[in-house]
Amino acid sequence: MRVLLINPPIDNMVTTNIPPYVDEQRGCNPPLGLMYVAAYAEQHTEYEIEILDMLAEGISYDRLESELRRRKPDIVGITTMTFTLVDVMIVADIVKAADKGVKVVLGGPHVHIYPEETIRLPEVDFLVLGEGELPFTELLQNIDDYQSLKDIKGIVFKCKGEVINTGPRELIEELDSLPFPARHFTKINKYNSLLAKGSLATTMITSRGCPYNCLFCHRPHLGKKFRARSAINVVDEMEECVNMGIKEILVYDDTFTIDKQRVMDICNLILERGVGITWDIRTRVDIIDMEMLKALKKAGCERIHYGVESANPEILKVLRKGITLPQVASAFKMTKEVGISTLAYFMLGSPFETKEQIMDTLNYAKRLEPDYCHFSITTPFPATPLYEMGIKRGIFEDYWREFAANPRMDFEPQYWEEDLSRDELTQLLDYAYKTFYTRPKYVLRQMRKVRSFSEFRRKAKAGLRVLKP
Repeated sequence: MRVLLINPPIDNMVTTNIPPYVDEQRGCNPPLGLMYVAAYAEQHTEYEIEILDMLAEGISYDRLESELRRRKPDIVGITTMTFTLVDVMIVADIVKAADKGVKVVLGGPHVHIYPEETIRLPEVDFLVLGEGELPFTELLQNIDDYQSLKDIKGIVFKCKGEVINTGPRELIEELDSLPFPARHFTKINKYNSLLAKGSLATTMITSRGCPYNCLFCHRPHLGKKFRARSAINVVDEMEECVNMGIKEILVYDDTFTIDKQRVMDICNLILERGVGITWDIRTRVDIIDMEMLKALKKAGCERIHYGVESANPEILKVLRKGITLPQVASAFKMTKEVGISTLAYFMLGSPFETKEQIMDTLNYAKRLEPDYCHFSITTPFPATPLYEMGIKRGIFEDYWREFAANPRMDFEPQYWEEDLSRDELTQLLDYAYKTFYTRPKYVLRQMRKVRSFSEFRRKAKAGLRVLKP
């Protein structure tokens, strides 16, 4: 049997709250979730498995049907986020139009949050909840035996008009037991990053689960417990990437530096083995120190993404961020001193935030002088404490659930408009990008760092997007 895993396009992505440099590299990040699922299924089944990354390969909806007829899959799995639900359903519709007998399986964070709404969509046959490696593989092994399917934890399906939800599966404790993502199923030359120097890039996850309790973030499919791969396992994957010709890695862990000793072990192993790789990480300003930063720099870490969110202590408390401005200043100062680039995340329009406080944050961002800034309008995402708080305060109704049941192209996510209107927030976001990225001092500093024409071209292209009205 043939299994085709599809990463859909984002032609109808429901959020436009995307920074210019991210928008410019849409489709350049490999679908890690699908690659993990593919690798595990390849290892434990006899199925013929393929990945079709429509986003990276530039495959339009018009071309999809011919791809399906050429590949002749028996089962199609589609990675599903709430923001991409419209595109997911378009893909599912095309799959069923090409061959009604193909089983459509959706997995990803959206289906974990809204299983009942999603399984009732007519094009959908199965859902995989939570971490997909084990339940998807067991689903493949028993896909025609509905009685056996009822005993598999972590799936949802329809049987004789009844919805069967087998409940969530236990989280995978031993992440080292999983095979590395199946990058060989993708066209690795399609992936790069605007922030990188121009060589092939990939993404990587070295841990799952974040123990922090920020108001705006929640990933129920991964849990709150921090589960980490061993240093040896992580560096083994880095070496595999290098052997494939990949030179840059964006580590997508929510918070990479939770376990300092593991970070130090990873850095030491990279140096001991002479792994020629450069990489980015994401972490918090309160769990970094000079010893760790020096080790990261020596091991090839070139950029750290820090979540700052606001320059106002009261707003930081509202967001349950758990950091202080002195910690922010210290982390950025130390990171610059060791020669690692920085990216700062800021949110505009959080609960109870005034326009004056937002302007203070924008001015603070300039004084902090990160190499890159990601400004976004605070958006109540599904299943987050922020979303639940907004419903309880009557700021909005349960609009994400309604969208899950009835996905539509004209849908717009709502912002926290108790204090500032949507138009005001949008104008402030536009102002934030233009005033940060068009400063002569900033432009000159960035041009001095450009090391190749391809890097210059990508950054100039993104810069022009900032200037668009």
